[in-house]
Amino acid sequence: MIYFVHILLKILAIVLPLLIAVAYFTLAERKIMGAIQRRRGPNVVGVFGLLQPLADGLKLLLKETIIPSNANTVLFILAPILTFLLSLMGWAVIPYGEGMVFADINVGILYLLAISSLGVYGVVVSGWASNSKYAFLGALRSAAQMVSYEVSLGVVILTVLLCVGSLNLSDIVLAQKNVWFAVPLFPMFIMFYISALAETNRHPFDLPEAEAELVSGYNVEYSAMGFALFFLGEYGNMLLMSGMTVILFLGGWLPPLSIPPFTWVPGPLWFGLKLIIFAAGFAWARAAFPRYRYDQLMRLGWKIFLPLSLGWLFFTAGILLSFNWLPC
Repeated sequence: MIYFVHILLKILAIVLPLLIAVAYFTLAERKIMGAIQRRRGPNVVGVFGLLQPLADGLKLLLKETIIPSNANTVLFILAPILTFLLSLMGWAVIPYGEGMVFADINVGILYLLAISSLGVYGVVVSGWASNSKYAFLGALRSAAQMVSYEVSLGVVILTVLLCVGSLNLSDIVLAQKNVWFAVPLFPMFIMFYISALAETNRHPFDLPEAEAELVSGYNVEYSAMGFALFFLGEYGNMLLMSGMTVILFLGGWLPPLSIPPFTWVPGPLWFGLKLIIFAAGFAWARAAFPRYRYDQLMRLGWKIFLPLSLGWLFFTAGILLSFNWLPC
């Protein structure tokens, strides 16, 4: 009994801060976009608009859930729940600091890849169950896009694993004590971040919800909490991808230099700071870039990123073999 209570408390310790972070990330994004576009952003509800996410959540909570008459009701309701749960499940293996991880499994990176792949199902099921051509077209686009960029994401992760020799996320972080992988693997770092934008269906790759042609994409028929869960799932995935980038390339909870005063700052604080910088990058990309055309998106994934990442993988393997630097 005590064991179950302990597990439940550990889950709550991860999920509650995460949900608060997701809520305030939406506010931060709107503030950043406001600053870039030379306007104020949300500033009415609460001091500096700090209660805006709570007001938005409350508004969606009090709305009526409308299920289309010809929709597949069970799948229609399950799809947003699936998307939201998967965005939370990924955090089980993310280490915030040394030993601060819910499940320190030896195949952590494989688990994360599997979770991000399953995210496609929520989107496809929602598009199909809505019984609307706009939603279905958005879902098909999303599935094709996520599958395309997962290939290059996988190859980039393989390159990092070659340098570490372990699938454990804590080991990946500790392998970066001397130099962060963002330095020797800089092209892969940039490729990973751009692929993460495409993987989470964010600007400039938000083709599945292209307002100009598909109304709102796969979630067009959703209202109230269904829409809110998709929204939370999307922003949760953005934070998860930022966390993955920090762990794989920026030394996770490790300070930039192993000297005081950097070592005085606790590890989780470094991790949070790096994550915030990357999450802000998502908002910046949304304000700064125009949307890609669908054929350009596919061309970038298959004809540019895939050959580049494969080439860099073989190059890294060659260097490690030549200098006998392969991890034991």
